[in-house]
Amino acid sequence: MKKILFTLVAFFCLMLSYGQEKHVTGTVTDSETGMPIPGANVMVKNTTKGVVTDFDGNYAIDVNANATLVFTYIGYKEQEVTVGSQSVVDVTMTVSASELDEVVVVAYGTQTKEEVTAAVATVSGKELTDVTTPDVSTMLQGKVAGVQVVQSSGQPGSVPDVRIRGISSIDGRVSPLWVVDGVIMHGTPNLNPNEIESISVLKDASATSLYGSRGANGVVVVTTKRAKSGRSEITLSTRTGFSNFNHGNFEVMNSQQMYGYYQAFGDSFNKEDNPWFNEELLQRDYNWLDNGTQTGVVQDHNIVFTSGSEKSNTYISLGYYDETGTIKGYDFDKLSFRINQDLNFGDRLKISPKIGVNYNTVENRQHSLYAMQTYMPWDYPYNDEGNIVNPQENGVPWIGRDKSNYLYDLQWNYSNSQELNLLANFDFEFKITDRLKFISTNGYTLYRYDSKSYTDPASNSGLADDGRLYQYTSRRITRFTNQMLKYANLWGKHNFTALAAYEYNDYVYDDFSATGAGIVSGTEILNNAANPKDIGGLKNDYALQSFLFNTNYGYDDRYMVQLSIRRDGASNFGSNNQYGTFYSASAGWNIHNEDFFNIEAINELKLRGSYGAVGNRPSSLYPQYDLYSLSNTYNGVPVTTPSQLGNEDVGWEKSYQTNLGLDISFLNRIGLTFDYYSKDTSDLLYYVSIPDVTGYSGYWENIGGVKNSGFEIFLDADIISTEDFLWSFNFNIGVNKNEITELYEGEPIIRGNKRLNVGQDINTWFMRKWAGVDPENGDPLWEVVNEETGEITTTNNWNEATQQEVGTSTPDYYGGFGTAFTYKGISLSANFAFSNDNLIYNYSRELYDADGAYPTYNQQVLDNGWSRWQEPGDQATHPRPVYGGNNLSNKTSSRYLEDGSYLRMRNIRLGYTFSPDWIHTIGMSNLNIYLSGDNLWTITDYSGMDPEVGVDGTNDTRYPVSKRLTIGLTASF
Repeated sequence: MKKILFTLVAFFCLMLSYGQEKHVTGTVTDSETGMPIPGANVMVKNTTKGVVTDFDGNYAIDVNANATLVFTYIGYKEQEVTVGSQSVVDVTMTVSASELDEVVVVAYGTQTKEEVTAAVATVSGKELTDVTTPDVSTMLQGKVAGVQVVQSSGQPGSVPDVRIRGISSIDGRVSPLWVVDGVIMHGTPNLNPNEIESISVLKDASATSLYGSRGANGVVVVTTKRAKSGRSEITLSTRTGFSNFNHGNFEVMNSQQMYGYYQAFGDSFNKEDNPWFNEELLQRDYNWLDNGTQTGVVQDHNIVFTSGSEKSNTYISLGYYDETGTIKGYDFDKLSFRINQDLNFGDRLKISPKIGVNYNTVENRQHSLYAMQTYMPWDYPYNDEGNIVNPQENGVPWIGRDKSNYLYDLQWNYSNSQELNLLANFDFEFKITDRLKFISTNGYTLYRYDSKSYTDPASNSGLADDGRLYQYTSRRITRFTNQMLKYANLWGKHNFTALAAYEYNDYVYDDFSATGAGIVSGTEILNNAANPKDIGGLKNDYALQSFLFNTNYGYDDRYMVQLSIRRDGASNFGSNNQYGTFYSASAGWNIHNEDFFNIEAINELKLRGSYGAVGNRPSSLYPQYDLYSLSNTYNGVPVTTPSQLGNEDVGWEKSYQTNLGLDISFLNRIGLTFDYYSKDTSDLLYYVSIPDVTGYSGYWENIGGVKNSGFEIFLDADIISTEDFLWSFNFNIGVNKNEITELYEGEPIIRGNKRLNVGQDINTWFMRKWAGVDPENGDPLWEVVNEETGEITTTNNWNEATQQEVGTSTPDYYGGFGTAFTYKGISLSANFAFSNDNLIYNYSRELYDADGAYPTYNQQVLDNGWSRWQEPGDQATHPRPVYGGNNLSNKTSSRYLEDGSYLRMRNIRLGYTFSPDWIHTIGMSNLNIYLSGDNLWTITDYSGMDPEVGVDGTNDTRYPVSKRLTIGLTASF
């Protein structure tokens, strides 16, 4: 009996000891670096009790001795430890090899990588900040398969064109939709790249259909940074760069070359009538390009403060960016500020206000690139006393055609501008139950732009009206609200989520401009002008409202299904077609989770498929209305004149998209993603011009269809991975085929130098086809096509040549690749971008590669492989030069179409991260220094300065992208 009693007492004491809570502490560290992991979750298994590690990876929690602690952190494998008798539990976490638990931002929420059934590509903030730029979209170049980013200008502050999976509209919107922290933006947002946590590019209908009428051209979802719980830190980053003007393959003639060019005119140039042409010209050789270009300086400085606790997380950043252009006289400044706050009120309510402010200024006295390329080397801008000359004054020697020295007016004339962008969010979510949330996203943006242009009365351009002042102001306000119910449930092997939401978005824009003439030199006040000259103004607006629903179902981490539907109503459609319905369905199969799948070398094998319909709206805000203009007057009274004929039946463009995808991962090191897509767009929106006799310029109509199809490949591999050394490589390529499938009554549409025609690419060039140079007499030749027989002959008469389709500005494929090496604290990385087989129309060559048509413009030095006809029998690329032109040889034709293919090193970076053991002794958590280079190396056959001339494929004296070297430092405390 005593033994039984003793046993019961001992058992009771043991149970009592296990039932009592004990204080457990520990540190969570990274298995590879030994660095502490701040913000890791430490939870008591099967309970809601838990804590988060602090800045040094430390935690403390009171638990029962029989409790099991679960340690989790994004990108790391989950670990479980039973406490038992331990009072100190240190955990070393290892990176998840498959990364299938990685969180991916998708439309109106997040999913793990394993759950995603759509075509979504994610780029982290760290991957975006290699290139030195104030613009976010520039940083995507070459990093995402199927995304074409083309920088049409290298001018500081310029924004590139972005196209996702080709162009699927004629007069509708062709740029992707941008969404920042859940708020739909108007155009490309003005953000500080250092504020970005990640960017997700949504490409297929399954990913974009929840954005309905605005998802046809893809969606770019930007998530800004937030503070992490249990972590406080200050980070300083600074870099300074030096930019050089990029001449590319382009070179203009010097004095000697220009003299030889004139000699080649032969009898067509009468030297007796032009006594200025003599050997004394060889003593004059002014380099206008060297005079107008410089080494630009870039500064990019940022300070970030983060602080986090269980109840409040604060992220504050302040940034300053300054860049002087490589063409003299242009200075761009950007000041940015952001505060993101997360406030937890109990377990149910979370409020997340955010404010972002960006303020840009431009001081513009920029030298003229057009002048630098066309001014004669025999013309000097200064006289012997060093004063700037005015060629329009009598007695000033000047050979150039325009009799203009741009430096003369630049002494006084200038412009400046200021741009303010405010982005404000007030978001909150309320947990109704453990499975049901109400999420409210509310955004407000304000855009304000002010500019001033000053023309001095002493300048040539100010003589006619005794000087001018021009001022312009514009303002844009957008409001956005989304009220959403989101449900999530997990039971057994089943996973189910659903959301339903109402969304409203509106936009108001107005601008005002005024010009005053007759000013006193130096005045900057419009009221001081003697004569009011011009007044202008504009106002427009739009609104959209939407209802949307989405559901996701998963079974046993093997089978996933997603369904979405959205109903959009837009103000820029007539009552007959004001609402459109858009939808998608997708499915995924994680084959690697099947019991029968036992290939150890393959860590992930997933099939994806989707189909859906998304929409597009016209670029006009009022296509349904008859529009009239009040800008004309009669006897001093405004009168109405017809402008646009309305169409109440104009409807949505609709893109029906199919996507098939494969995700596969090998040996925990190699990841491969393959997507095939087909995007059929019907009811193309087009502004149809009509005869002036009607009184209207035209009307909007749905006229046809276009199809984009292609495939994308993304490869990511850790080629060598050891404790101290890592060599990684990534590659992406997008192949897109574009074809017009239908046009109104099957009739082609000519738009400038391009023609829309059924069966052809939407970017097809249409012009006379160059047939080379007649070897007998050096005359230009073009093709003549017999309409009845198709027989091809040649002519030296440009007017008799046949206009025909001669290629496209759409590349066959484009993409990028990169590699990175890390050895202990040393890192070396390089990223490249490429484009292949797109034709650029080099319009500027009509001026400076003109065979004598513009003899008083400087001319381009013949590129490698080019030759000039000199005598009968020569097989040359260029006709003989004739003073005044050779049979219109420089008129628009395929002669000036050039291969725009290129391979460019976008960035190379060498850095060093100091040892944590050393920097911790001086109170720092991170210290990194680096040397970086942008656009240092380009391979291309294009004869111009830069093969990136914009998505339209036309070069007209574009500002080339600069070469840049940057040194930088990042330090955290």
